Amino acid sequence: MTETAGGWLEARLQGEGSPVVIDGGMGTELERSGVAMDEIAWSARAMLSHPDRVRGVHENYIRAGAEVILTNTFSAARHMLEPAGLGDHTIMLNRRAAELALQARDSAALAPVAVGGSICEWVSADNRCWRRAEALADSVREQVEVLAGAGVDLIAFEMCQTLEHSCACIEAALEFDLPLWLGVSARSRPGQGRLPVFDYPAFDFEALVEAVAVYPAMVMNVMHTPVNDIESAVEIVKRAWAGPVGIYPESGLFEAPHWRFIDVIEPEDLADLAQGWVDDRVRL
Repeated sequence: MTETAGGWLEARLQGEGSPVVIDGGMGTELERSGVAMDEIAWSARAMLSHPDRVRGVHENYIRAGAEVILTNTFSAARHMLEPAGLGDHTIMLNRRAAELALQARDSAALAPVAVGGSICEWVSADNRCWRRAEALADSVREQVEVLAGAGVDLIAFEMCQTLEHSCACIEAALEFDLPLWLGVSARSRPGQGRLPVFDYPAFDFEALVEAVAVYPAMVMNVMHTPVNDIESAVEIVKRAWAGPVGIYPESGLFEAPHWRFIDVIEPEDLADLAQGWVDDRVRL
């Protein structure tokens, strides 16, 4: 199936018909199948070592019903590849990731499937040279240019976390003529009255949402957020954002660079929660 995203995706997100179903985690599926994770670049190295498995994960999600799949590029920007010794492969790895997703769509899709180019601002706290907003924006600009040139249908900005970095990276992504998804992430801590940003307990999630809500986007996706924090996070998003809302919940425990598959929500319980989210007009 080669039909790309167009009016159908926008119409569905805006409320026409059933909500859009997105895929699940790429790195978790690769690791569960035995693919080694890189200490810094996490699942990005799999494009070199196990490209067939990357394609296979995409195909499995499509066959399971995913209508949007995200490229394996969450950790494939230069600001993550260079510290991992893979900086010289940045363009090739992003192009390959897009090609693998597009090939999976061609081989597995029986209905329209959109391919989103995944980007993320995350950078390790000790990597000072890449923590400058200007440097991160340049890295994102390069990555989006490669993904756009390779034929993705949209850009999915995952895990907005710091005001300075998120705004700089969003503005860089908006230089390109592709729809943009915004992903925001929260995680509660014991004793904190306000919901904090996922990796930054001192940062207020509501302030972050209000800052990024001014940008034009197709959807704001509450993602990489523990299931128990979804309801509070969605309430905050809806106060600042009038557009479509998505949910991409997190379960299990991540201890970089590995996922520990413990305390994972049962599929039936997740389906019950998802029905409640749909009833609350969540569109992704």
